[in-house]
Amino acid sequence: LTVATGIEEHNPYAVNFFEATRRIRQKYPLMKISGGVSNVSFSFRGNDVVREAMNSAFLYHAIQAGMDMGIVNPTQLAVYEEIDKTLLGYVEDVLLNRRPDATERLVEYSETVKKQGKVTTAAEEEAWRKGTVEERLSHALVKGIVEFIDADTEEARQKLPAPLDVIQGPLMDGMNVVGELFGQGKMFLPQVIKSARVMKKAVAYLFPFMEAEKAKAGGTKKPRARIVMATVKGDVHDIGKNIVGVVLGCNNYEVIDLGVMVPSEKILAAAREHQADMIGLSGLITPSLDEMVHVAREMQREGFDVPLLIGGATTSSKHTSVRIAPAYKQPVVHVLDASQSVGVVGNLIDDHLKPIFDVKNREAQERDRKNFADRQQKTLVPYAEACRRKFATDWKSVEIATPEFLGRKVLDNFPLAEIVPFIDWSPFFQTWELKGKYPAILKDPTVGEEATKLFADARQLLDQIIENQWLHANGVYGFWPANSIGDDIVVYDPQGRAEDRESRIEDRDEKAVRSTIHNPQSTSPNCLSSILDPRSSTPLTRFHTLRQQWERKGTSDFHALADFIAPAETGRVDYLGAFAVTTGLGIEPVLERFQKEHDDYQSILTKALADRLAEAFAELLHARVRREWGYGKTENLQPEDLIEEKYRGIRPAPGYPACPDHTEKRILFDLLQAEEATGIQLTESFAMYPAASVSGLYFAHPQARYFSVDRLTKDQVEAYAERKGMPVSEIERWLSPNLGYEP
Repeated sequence: LTVATGIEEHNPYAVNFFEATRRIRQKYPLMKISGGVSNVSFSFRGNDVVREAMNSAFLYHAIQAGMDMGIVNPTQLAVYEEIDKTLLGYVEDVLLNRRPDATERLVEYSETVKKQGKVTTAAEEEAWRKGTVEERLSHALVKGIVEFIDADTEEARQKLPAPLDVIQGPLMDGMNVVGELFGQGKMFLPQVIKSARVMKKAVAYLFPFMEAEKAKAGGTKKPRARIVMATVKGDVHDIGKNIVGVVLGCNNYEVIDLGVMVPSEKILAAAREHQADMIGLSGLITPSLDEMVHVAREMQREGFDVPLLIGGATTSSKHTSVRIAPAYKQPVVHVLDASQSVGVVGNLIDDHLKPIFDVKNREAQERDRKNFADRQQKTLVPYAEACRRKFATDWKSVEIATPEFLGRKVLDNFPLAEIVPFIDWSPFFQTWELKGKYPAILKDPTVGEEATKLFADARQLLDQIIENQWLHANGVYGFWPANSIGDDIVVYDPQGRAEDRESRIEDRDEKAVRSTIHNPQSTSPNCLSSILDPRSSTPLTRFHTLRQQWERKGTSDFHALADFIAPAETGRVDYLGAFAVTTGLGIEPVLERFQKEHDDYQSILTKALADRLAEAFAELLHARVRREWGYGKTENLQPEDLIEEKYRGIRPAPGYPACPDHTEKRILFDLLQAEEATGIQLTESFAMYPAASVSGLYFAHPQARYFSVDRLTKDQVEAYAERKGMPVSEIERWLSPNLGYEP
């Protein structure tokens, strides 16, 4: 890969790498591409200034082309934007093979910079303070520096005719630079959020003056577009939505954020009131997908003619194409993340670009619908066949661990400091659209510097949260005797004696039991008949599980979570665990304080930390549960081992791939008395509030593992609805992403 060697055949090596990467990315979008970056500058070993510039410039162009990973010494990298422009020109002439004498020119110029040092003094770092007020405001916005913003804003107000001119002039000029750098991949999301904080503080400072001179100023400058955004009814998650709103605001779009759990009528009323140019919907839980379809239908029914933007963790371009777009005739666009939002909105408000963008979007959605239809043709075995080929256990030889106690325990105001060591930081960086695994991301040649700053800010805020008790952690968990009956799990009253229950089960009519289980069609094809002996312990509740039906190549059996609990007919007592935890109690006053200070950065940072603490609390509690259940007493796992789940047992949650039905969460919460014990509330769509909450079931089976139920046939859905005592149509609504047929 080395260039500038003096050998003519080597001149196009770098540009060929970029082109090859670009072609591979276009033809095989799921393929990962790696490159040995340091090799490109090998000809200039001994000249660190040139090597660092070459490595950084190569990395920049390679990432733009689609490279996923680069092998490079992080100490031999310059910040691309800070490379001397003259040197960068010589370097890119070589890398891009722009002229035949590029190597000779760079070699000659390299001697003039060879001995340049990298040390900068504090005085040099503060040199920007000597620039004009316009230059200082722009620098503060790009660098996210708030210390001097009030003084500089006041100086600009004194210099310019009106307060509004400060916003429309130097502040917007600076934000335009931020938007351009972010769009080009030269700034990262945390930096953009910090820039928005500077902008909001400057605008807040000017607001009283603008109010006083409103008439003279002639009103405010019209935004490029006005967007109404909301997290849909029943959903409480909004970190992604907030980030998108900040990024759009940085690009002179006005965002009217309606908050969370917003019904369709309120969204549409707000869109009319504010004369919105488009509407954005967000959601995390799967029921939100159906609510988005409802909003789209209402927009069509009420004659809206503005584009609809769709975003959130559970959304996808395919679901948008198949379910949402057909419900609304205007453009419906899935926005993957904040980095795409500006481009999408920019295309939709441009009279010339919109028709072209719309055609391409509709063509892509039509392809998605065709692929979905083809996918529906995948081999799904009948439900009775899936039951016959269920995951089997030799229950005679399995040792069933016995928990130390039965029933539930409440953890009130659990110490946050004990939770922190269990944090998995990698998803934290993903929230900020910084790609990489912790701790390696801190040394990543592309995002490492910004990731390190973000991590330092997070740890500082986390210390404040713990010291000031801004957040509170509550939890509840427990163990109950249980047996599986077909695809259901029956949980018994723990007051019943286990040995009595075993003997009573053994006394049942085993012939009838075997007939029901092994010949499901003898009653109905749902792997379940009412076989529980009424003399056995009183059932407390029943969890309903779903079984895989997709027969992939090499499939030998089909899983349901009930397979990991001893069947009733074995005569053995098994156990099921359950839990619910939250670390979001008390978060509202903290967020309100940051919002009053116009500090989106700290607000989003708080939410992201609360989410990480909740997941860490769940991980900590699972480790405790494994010890109290007995089978995990000899564990000696490090935090990284816990993150990689190198332990026995699983903790699946309702609404996730192994148990996609969110309505089972109501059964879980009733068993745990979770609202009373923890303060967590369930919304009408079974989202947990506070959002920083986790709940689920515990399975101790030695072979228990996570899996995806995936697609379901109508015979299983009908049997499942019968077992739950719910209309088939309602079950189809809750399981709509998993249906292998059109209802």
